[in-house]
Parts: sequence; structure tokens; C-alpha cells
Amino acid sequence: MNEKIALLGIVEIISSLSCGIAILFLTYKVMSVYGKKRLKMDQNNLAYNLLIAGVLFSVGYMVSGVIDPILDSYRFLSSTDISKSQLIFSFLSYGGLYIAISYFCALVIVFLGLYIYSSLTSISELKELKENNIGVAIVLIAIILTMSLMTSNGVILLIEAFIPYPEFPAKIG
Repeated sequence: MNEKIALLGIVEIISSLSCGIAILFLTYKVMSVYGKKRLKMDQNNLAYNLLIAGVLFSVGYMVSGVIDPILDSYRFLSSTDISKSQLIFSFLSYGGLYIAISYFCALVIVFLGLYIYSSLTSISELKELKENNIGVAIVLIAIILTMSLMTSNGVILLIEAFIPYPEFPAKIG
């Protein structure tokens, strides 16, 4: 059995679960505060709850894209001569950085999508959400999800720029 791969699997499961729970909880809290203070809505509004669900899925999708860059970092680091404790610390450090970047990008994309759509339409989406207009909520969710799908590869590419790849010589020979 390859101990480094087994260790990676265990660390990935634990970190993915804990990180996923933390990100979903934090996003839910951000949306709840945003809803109460900015939108003046509470959890009894079905349209607003649908919007929160779309935001949670969108953020989860964007953050889940960092798994491959995190694994690439681990594979590179595991090929070096560092101890298991240093390997775990480095894995968690890079993973935390990648997750923070993707989470921040996801929130920016969500709120930017909502802002741009609100600016381009003649209706007041906030008023419609307050009136529990589920159709408007579905359109907003579709916009958020589409923007997340379209930008996720760019966010992943940005994160891959931080992978500690070895330097190759400029010239060979």
C-alpha cells in the first residue's frame, strides 16, 4: 500500500467534509445577513430560499473545482524529501489558500451577477423577491449558475498558477 496516497485520501476526505460544511455554513450566514439587512427578507420567503439554494450550489461548484489543483500540489510535494507532518501542513496550507481564492471569486461572481442583471432589467428584482415571485428567483438562479459554470475554469486556472511546480531550465543542451 502506498502510504502517501492513503494519507492523501484520508486528509482529503476530512478536509473536504470540514471545508464543505464551513463554506456552506458561511455562505448561508452571508446570504442570511444580506437578506435581512439589504433585502429585508426572512426565511419564510420561498423565492428568497430558492435564491439561497442557487447561491449555495454555485459557491459549492466553484470551490469544488480546486480539488485537482490541491491534489497536484500534494503530488508534487510528496515527491520531495519532506516529512509526513510537513507534507500534511503544506497540503493544508496550499489547500486553504486555493479554497479561499475560489470562495472569494465565487462570492464576487454571485453578487456581480445579481448586480449586473438588476442593472440591465426594468423590473425590481428585490421587490419581486420580497413579493415571493418564484419566477424571478429561478431566473436569478439560472444567471448565477451560468456565470459560475462559465467562470469556473478561469478560477481554476488562476489557482493553478499557485501550484509549486519545479522550475525548468530555460535552455536544454
